[in-house]
Amino acid sequence: MAELRAIVMRADLERLGRFDPVRVRQRFLDGFTPEHTSIIEVSGVPAGCIAMRDETDARWLEHFYLAAAHQGGGIGAGVLAAVLESGSDIRPIKLNVLRGSPARRLYERHGFTVESEDPVDVFMVRAAESRNRTLPQR
Repeated sequence: MAELRAIVMRADLERLGRFDPVRVRQRFLDGFTPEHTSIIEVSGVPAGCIAMRDETDARWLEHFYLAAAHQGGGIGAGVLAAVLESGSDIRPIKLNVLRGSPARRLYERHGFTVESEDPVDVFMVRAAESRNRTLPQR
């Protein structure tokens, strides 16, 4: 999954002047917690991953990567919708996405709004009450 992260994030990190082939993999390994991570399979083959990390006041959506061959066909939207609608947790869900990443539009379609930004990341939040709204898939 560290290799997938490096491949998927490379273009955005290069655009931001932040791509380091060692660091991009190490950051994944440093924050990877298997028990919080689900592997996304397409036709029985690993195609990506997604993780949810609990904190006291929020849940963090992290490590959401999907191989390029599977992007744009609704798989990511379906996985995200399933994760967001699972359970009955009332805490908001937070994430960060690289500035200029097309993934931001996916998150916005699923009810995330911008909380803050820095030169590299956009920090987004989805309020708990968003779970009860019908959101478009695409």
